[in-house]
Amino acid sequence: MLTRQRSIYAKYLNPEVVSRLGKLDLIARLVVEGFIIGLHKSPYHGFSVEFAEHRQYMPGDELKYIDWKAYGRSERYYVKEFEEETNLKCYILLDISASMGYTSRKLTKLQYGVYLAAALAYLMIHQQDAVGLVTFDQKIRSYLPPRAVRSYLKQILLVLHRARASRKTKIGDTFHEMAERIKRRGLVIVISDLFDDPEAILSGLKHFRHNKHEVIVFHVLDPQERRFRFGGEVIFEDLETRQQISTQPEHIAREYRQEMEQFLQTIRHGCLDQQTDYVLLETSTPYDKALFEYLVKRKKLG
Repeated sequence: MLTRQRSIYAKYLNPEVVSRLGKLDLIARLVVEGFIIGLHKSPYHGFSVEFAEHRQYMPGDELKYIDWKAYGRSERYYVKEFEEETNLKCYILLDISASMGYTSRKLTKLQYGVYLAAALAYLMIHQQDAVGLVTFDQKIRSYLPPRAVRSYLKQILLVLHRARASRKTKIGDTFHEMAERIKRRGLVIVISDLFDDPEAILSGLKHFRHNKHEVIVFHVLDPQERRFRFGGEVIFEDLETRQQISTQPEHIAREYRQEMEQFLQTIRHGCLDQQTDYVLLETSTPYDKALFEYLVKRKKLG
């Protein structure tokens, strides 16, 4: 029974499968359910997660509070908990600048980021952590402060549903502004392609760390942005400035890849130096990688 459920839900960790689903709340639920069931098999052997509204059954608990759906998924008895104190505030910062609209596949970086943010928000609220959402480009476009009530998820999903990639980027400025806004120590999750000045980005991330926040950076790229496998005569257009150049990619491919690798190393090493968790994701990467990184960080925070 459990093996069959794993195979059914595993497909919802595939970004291209998810992109064919309609409603964002359905996407978030199926991704998270597929992820949780998948935790019981490699490569996550030995790591488990329980929603905060559940705890394992103990002798003396009333049978009417057993969650039989949870038993069907895990073959373990859980009791529903109705009131738990929130013990963590999470802030999801989603980049909606024009460069996030790029795709060489079926899924843009922004769509990938939206689905990832929705799944993270769903998971956090079901663990009764407070989650908030910030969308930004050259400035903050929307800000929902962290809350832990389930009805709040609808507001988060509505903002995500309306997100459009359309303007230039100023990532560093956004990070500094948010670091000043957030007063209580919490967890900051960044979802972005980070196409901006690396020094400004790292300075903004350092501001979060200086204020004692924990930070996870999900660096989202399209596979073509890393590998640059174009052929023939191609016109490249900057999605933020609309500047165009016409060239034969093979003439610049080697230098491009070197520049891209240097960019990635600068960001990666900068995050490492300031103890910021850095996770590189391509839009073909299953969502379980990102969700698992969040749970690892969440576990460390106690």
